[in-house]
Amino acid sequence: MTFLSATLNRVKPSPTIAVTTKAAELKAAGRDIIALGAGEPDFDTPEHIQKAGQQAISEGKTRYTAVDGVPELKEAICAKFQRDNDLSYETAQVTVGTGGKQVLYNAFMATLNAGDEVIIPAPYWVSYPDMVLLAGGTPVIVEATLENSFKITAEQLRNAITPQTKWFLFNSPSNPTGAGYSWDELKALTDILVENPHVWIITDDMYEHLAFGNFKFCTPAQVEPRLYERSLTVNGVSKAYAMTGWRIGYAAGPEELIKAMRKVQSQSTSNPSSIGQYAALEALNGPQDFLADNAKLFQRRRDLVVDALNGCPGISCPRPEGAFYVYPSIAGCIGKTSASGVKIETDEDFATALLEETGVAVVFGAAFGVSPNFRVSYATSDAQLTEACARIKVFCEGLS
Repeated sequence: MTFLSATLNRVKPSPTIAVTTKAAELKAAGRDIIALGAGEPDFDTPEHIQKAGQQAISEGKTRYTAVDGVPELKEAICAKFQRDNDLSYETAQVTVGTGGKQVLYNAFMATLNAGDEVIIPAPYWVSYPDMVLLAGGTPVIVEATLENSFKITAEQLRNAITPQTKWFLFNSPSNPTGAGYSWDELKALTDILVENPHVWIITDDMYEHLAFGNFKFCTPAQVEPRLYERSLTVNGVSKAYAMTGWRIGYAAGPEELIKAMRKVQSQSTSNPSSIGQYAALEALNGPQDFLADNAKLFQRRRDLVVDALNGCPGISCPRPEGAFYVYPSIAGCIGKTSASGVKIETDEDFATALLEETGVAVVFGAAFGVSPNFRVSYATSDAQLTEACARIKVFCEGLS
């Protein structure tokens, strides 16, 4: 008889965290490591947001707050949704959590029962299926293909829906692929959801402001107003505002759902950091011009990495619409042997050998549900990216 909960047997540790930890350990041991596993910007939180956090401390705003956010922040979130997404919410329809991850988790814990299904397009962020499993639900994985730019079709969504489907979980631009759905592509999906009124939609819009070129971000409740009453629109300040460590995510949706999520949070973490909340308030209400500048910086890095990886034997890398990830295929490397004698039978073999032989840390594709691929986070300097891609090319050229 084991002491640990059987629930833990349904989930696995986060592979992205494992890769980041392994890279840090090797670096601490003196290895020359280039870590391309972490999903966070490489620059500091903007100064005006830092100062807002410091001011909150100096003003004594360091005590417990309302369970899911101070009123001022909820008002700013409502204004953000109106300004950026043409979505109108009252503060009672808003919740603030310790990062977008907690907001998603709260939603699943508040709604899922045994037998309930959650449709998740793959490649997916590694935590999605495990959060569903922890909440007692069943992930239903719908695989998008490289040929379709890692975006699922309306027909795939229609075929995945059953009477047990409770949620469709949607992420655009995507982690890990950077794929972004256009208005028309998203409208095709929302048309299917309109036909199935028992299915709710939860959208992870964390990379909203990292959209490149002519691609225009849109969110499902904006594209199809008929889904407003069964949509939970999730966002946060982590990626766009370089505030990963501040741990502030938020969502808006039907008031009954928000109340249920608040109940879950009241018996887990209670309020998110008070200091983080006031910094997030400044992030949403303060200057926004730097967002476009950051997007241009990441677009340049995307092009650098895509062009370099497509010059590597055995690798095919699509050019995504947003976020700061690429998800190249290594189908041409499978079955070969590395310079040090490692047989590359899976993308995990590839990533492990790449780290050991070149010091470049990436996350293997099986962690995201589609193989054989790997994820590169290009949220680091041009110099590091150039060197990492050069090492990857040498590694691929050494395969035989």
